[in-house]
Amino acid sequence: MLPEIRPATVEDAEAAAWCHLLCWREAYADLVPADQLLERTSDIERRTERWTTGAKEGRRRWIALNPEPVAAVEERVVGFSAAGPGCDEDAPVTLELEAIYTRQGWWGTGLGGRLLEVAVGKDPACLWVFEDNRRALAFYRRHGFVPDGARKHDPFFGLMEIRMVRS
Repeated sequence: MLPEIRPATVEDAEAAAWCHLLCWREAYADLVPADQLLERTSDIERRTERWTTGAKEGRRRWIALNPEPVAAVEERVVGFSAAGPGCDEDAPVTLELEAIYTRQGWWGTGLGGRLLEVAVGKDPACLWVFEDNRRALAFYRRHGFVPDGARKHDPFFGLMEIRMVRS
């Protein structure tokens, strides 16, 4: 059974926030020291508020709903994506994929591709990804993104990012 993908609403904020934090824990387990990762992914109230604010402001975010009936709010959303106007002064295209994540149990199922499709379609887009995140780099390359040479430091996790572009 495939997860339903739909726009996120204010009512989804807590479940989406849990998905966001748990996805970070799963995706960055090999990139960020465990104690730092736990510290950076433990503020559910702050993350819920960010999701609530984003929904109220009309930000473009999509969520993938767990197809299995679950009681725990932490398991209701199994992936998400977000896109918006590029925020870099030197952005090579006008659309930026701001985020795309799926829970580890959904890796390799095609859910990431579906979330990418609703977020940016086949349009030209750019994104930032941790340069040592091999899984993500391979995913983006399969979908036509290539590094454009831009790099920056992410202060939240302390890792280097590279920009990838699809023309």
